[in-house]
Amino acid sequence: MPKLHLSLVVKGFLATLLTIALLFSHQTHAQSKNITAPWPKQPIRIIVTFTPGGAPDVLARVLAQSWQEVLGVPVLVENRPGYGGNIGAEIVAKSDPDGYTLLIGTVGIHAINGALYEKMSYDPIKDFTPISFLASTPNVLIVNKHLGVSNLHELIDMAKAKPNQLTFGSSGVGTSLHMSGELFKEMAGIDIRHIPYKGRAQSLPDLVSGRISMLFDNLSSSLPLIKAGEVQALGVTTLKRSLAAPDIPTLAEQGLSGFEATSWFSLMAPAKLPGSIQKRLNTLTRQTLNNPQVRNRLLEGGLEPAPSGPQELAILIKTESNKWTRVIHQSGAKLEP
Repeated sequence: MPKLHLSLVVKGFLATLLTIALLFSHQTHAQSKNITAPWPKQPIRIIVTFTPGGAPDVLARVLAQSWQEVLGVPVLVENRPGYGGNIGAEIVAKSDPDGYTLLIGTVGIHAINGALYEKMSYDPIKDFTPISFLASTPNVLIVNKHLGVSNLHELIDMAKAKPNQLTFGSSGVGTSLHMSGELFKEMAGIDIRHIPYKGRAQSLPDLVSGRISMLFDNLSSSLPLIKAGEVQALGVTTLKRSLAAPDIPTLAEQGLSGFEATSWFSLMAPAKLPGSIQKRLNTLTRQTLNNPQVRNRLLEGGLEPAPSGPQELAILIKTESNKWTRVIHQSGAKLEP
């Protein structure tokens, strides 16, 4: 993929991060003067289970920038991609519950992997302390612009005429992007091959170059390429159109009634985190994401911030886990070697 194509994606996220960083350099300290506690006394690290540039990475860096202004200690973002998020999640699950190692949780880690992987070195629910829901983003079905289809119906017709010949990529086995594809296969009655990647940095170039036919991606990640005309968007995976891209129809309104698959992100810590630290982290997160300028900037980029209480997050994880377990069992999705 030409460097120009990649730069469109990267520059969009860098612009978001820079704007938010400037906002917080003047605002967050004043907002948090009432927070006092012995924690933290050393650097904090936030583990992201994907490569840089995606929605989880953006959210982690937004939190890190704002917290540093308040806490006076370094807040580091560490990207540990691979194995459907299990590599990074295991690091956090087995870390001390002292508030210095945190995780950007995903629907894949906490609601999908438990049903998809036969053996896991951690429990995706019991081994974590929920802090707050962070944000969600629609997934979007994008295709190579030279594929020869202009809408969802034409894509489905082509897939039926060429069983197992079209391919769909994702940022990894077990991610919501992979599950979006499996749900699409099931509801459309088609047979397309899944090609897993370690992250969007690898899958997007292959889509643009035509090595794969289609890709389910986070809308926030692919918007720059969609707007630049480098790929063609056929539909978003939420029941309602996205405020960031209202011209892109939903898959549900194009005949796949009830189709819904959302990528969501949360802040998690190891199990048995002290309640005082859990509460403080939740307060910091709410202050960050409820800032009007930050919210608007994230919304423009396709992310919908919605910080919550720990209990609300725990209920969401249970509900989503039940949903995707059913999808996995019905679709027969299996891990590729």
